Amino acid sequence: MNNTLELLKELTQTVGVSGCEENIVNLLKEKLAPYGNVTVYAINNVFCTFGEGYHFLLDAHLDEIGLIVTEITDDDFIKFSKCGGIDTRPLPALEVSIWGREEVKGIISTLPPHLQSADDEKNVPKLTDLAIDTGCSKEQLEKLVSLGDRITFKRNFTPLLNNYVSASCLDDRSGVAAILMSLDELKKLPCKITVMFSSQEEVGTRGAKTGVFAKNADEAISVDVSFAMSPGCDKSDCGELSKGPMIGFSPTIDKSISRMLVDVAEKENIPYQYEIMSGRTGTNADVIAVSENGIKTALISIPERYMHQRVEVVDVNDIENVSKLICAYIRERVGDINA
Repeated sequence: MNNTLELLKELTQTVGVSGCEENIVNLLKEKLAPYGNVTVYAINNVFCTFGEGYHFLLDAHLDEIGLIVTEITDDDFIKFSKCGGIDTRPLPALEVSIWGREEVKGIISTLPPHLQSADDEKNVPKLTDLAIDTGCSKEQLEKLVSLGDRITFKRNFTPLLNNYVSASCLDDRSGVAAILMSLDELKKLPCKITVMFSSQEEVGTRGAKTGVFAKNADEAISVDVSFAMSPGCDKSDCGELSKGPMIGFSPTIDKSISRMLVDVAEKENIPYQYEIMSGRTGTNADVIAVSENGIKTALISIPERYMHQRVEVVDVNDIENVSKLICAYIRERVGDINA
C-alpha cells in the first residue's frame, strides 16, 4: 500500500489541465521508459508498447479539469472560465495557482457573509461574478500571466483511515496508477501491450478519439473512475468504496469481455461490482470502441467520491484490485488464445 500511496501522491501532485498536459506527460514518459518504446503524439497522448502477439490496449486519461484565464481586469483581478466539468458551487474562497510564465498563487473572490443578502445565500455564484485575487497589480500580472493560461486548485493529498485517500485529480490519475502497477507482470506475458495515457478526456475524449488509430489492437480496456456512494446520492447510480473494481456493462462495451472480467474476478477472489449503463459510458471506452473498424472494448472503473472536486476520495485497495484484475484477465486471455 505504501508504494501505491507514493505513486498516487506523485501523480496527483503533477499538473496537467486539459490542453496543457506537458508536466504530467514528462512524468509518465519517465515512468514508462523501463517497459518499452515510449512515444508522445502532438495532442499529448503518451504511448508505450512492448511484447509480441495478441494485442491489448490499456487506456487511462492523464488530463485533469481546471480553469482558464480570460481577462486581466483594470482593478487587478483575473477573470476565468471553465476548462472541463467544473462545479461552480465551491469555487469562492478556493486557493488556486495560475500557470503562467511562473506559478502565481491566488484566491478566488468571495463576498463575506456580513455583506450578503438573503438572495445571495440561496444562489450559486456565476463565473462572471468571480475573479482571482493574486495581490499583484495589472501591470505586474501582465508580465507573468497570459490569456489562455491554465489554473489549478491548490493540491492536496490526505491519507484517511481504512486505506482511503483524498487528493486532487484522482480522476483519472487513479486509473493511470492502476495501469502502471500492472506493467511488471504484463511484461512477462506472451502478448503485445500498448499503454495509452490519453489527453483531453475532460474536454471531449479528444485524445482517445485519435490515439487508437493505426494501433491495430485486438481489444482494449479503458480504466477510469466512477461514482461511489455518499450522502445525497442515489444508490442505483453508484458503486461503493472498498467493494472492488466496477466492471462496466453498456451497449458501447463488449459484453463478452465484461463477462470474462467477472469470471476472472470470481476465480481469483478479486472483489468486484457491476456498473450497468443503458447508453454511453461517458468515458474513453465509448470512442475507442468505434475507432478503426471497431475495437472490442471493456471499461473498469475505480469507485470515487466527490468527483470533479479538489477533495476526491478513493480506497487504495480498489486501485490495487483494478491492477490485479487487469493482470489476471490478460493472463487468462493469453492462455486461452495460445492453448
